[in-house]
Amino acid sequence: MGKKVLLAVIIVIALFVGFTYWSLSSTSKTFDTCEIVGREEMKQINFREFDSVLVAASTLYEGNTIKNIMQGEQYRKAWSTPVKVPIVFLDTLLDGVHILEEGGGHQTHSLKLKTADGTLLTLRSVSKDPSPLIPKVAESLGLENIVVDGISAQHPYAALVVAKLADAAKILNTRPQLVFVPEQEFLGNYNEKFGNRLFLLEYETEGNAQWLGINAVRTLLDTEDLQELKFEKNKNVIVDHRALVRARLFDLLIGDWDRHSKQWGWAIKDSSEMKVAIPMPCDRDNAFFNLEGVLPTLISNNTFLPEVQSFESDIDFLEGLVSPFDIYFMKDFDENIFKVEARELQVLLSDEEITKAFAVWPKEIRELDADNLIGKIKQRRNDLVTYAKEFHDVVASAEPVTEPLNGSEDLKLNDTQLTCFSCSGNYNNER
Repeated sequence: MGKKVLLAVIIVIALFVGFTYWSLSSTSKTFDTCEIVGREEMKQINFREFDSVLVAASTLYEGNTIKNIMQGEQYRKAWSTPVKVPIVFLDTLLDGVHILEEGGGHQTHSLKLKTADGTLLTLRSVSKDPSPLIPKVAESLGLENIVVDGISAQHPYAALVVAKLADAAKILNTRPQLVFVPEQEFLGNYNEKFGNRLFLLEYETEGNAQWLGINAVRTLLDTEDLQELKFEKNKNVIVDHRALVRARLFDLLIGDWDRHSKQWGWAIKDSSEMKVAIPMPCDRDNAFFNLEGVLPTLISNNTFLPEVQSFESDIDFLEGLVSPFDIYFMKDFDENIFKVEARELQVLLSDEEITKAFAVWPKEIRELDADNLIGKIKQRRNDLVTYAKEFHDVVASAEPVTEPLNGSEDLKLNDTQLTCFSCSGNYNNER
């Protein structure tokens, strides 16, 4: 019997390894841009004669039965479905913009733009390039496609719906728009990387804040600059507690688990005695994150990757969604704020408002994913007061932060200032 069991185990392992490599062999690419309908004739097209183009975000994630089982079905159809997208030329966008610099994180290619009045915008690529994140060991074993294919768990158009939901929830956002940027003389040397691609065009979370239309708000700061301002002005700079709690509870509603400090801007509201920082979340790549399949389930778990959670009707491990950002800013917040803001969100995000937000998607994408996501958001909203109390309790009982926040490593803060935002004291200007 022992030999039979051993033989069965060996067969199971062999089948698992075989199916794994089969599922990973569907493509050798690690990155691809959008798929344009009629691409073979694209060089002859004068895009200025058209106002839109039919384009799929990417066909890199198309699967088959084995791949869907091993790596999950996720949002493959949304990525490969062509949608109608407006064409943008930068020399006429908002009466003309200037290209400042290339940016981007580990996966997103971005181009920072500036308008004549000093407003900053960014083109953020919808298609992602995860190649910088692929470990050498994965490449040597031929497993790099696990990382590449993981992008299919992100919804290519999530940010558009999230912005509409944020509007309904009275939360500041970057107002993203889906655009197609063809190759054009204005791009110059950027054409190869940024021409003929699909982007989210959105406002930046720093610089001129006039586009917000909020009285006494003229400036947007990133988190590092807000910290620097705080410890220069001491008690004269505070964070809007209710707005921050509302924004973080909203993150729970939409399943956005990736909310580190570099993904926040702050609108600075000036009064005669105080500067109040109003939070503005950005980068919604992981909202509605849908992790399925045998391999992703094995790799992501509450022990090794507690923050990487699939968007379901309920939250089964809220502790994993609490970050150093939360502890740094909200550890001393009153529990009642969490309950009040949860109830307010329940009112603001009615069934009607949730459904209406998805109207921003093209019809083809709504038919694929809207109903499923709407149902999950509604259930999370209904349970939000319970989640809010639990969230507060986890933050309040967490160990204080002892390391700089992501993106703030250059700030020379003393031990007290590293612990929390509300901690005052003299700021060390040595950089």
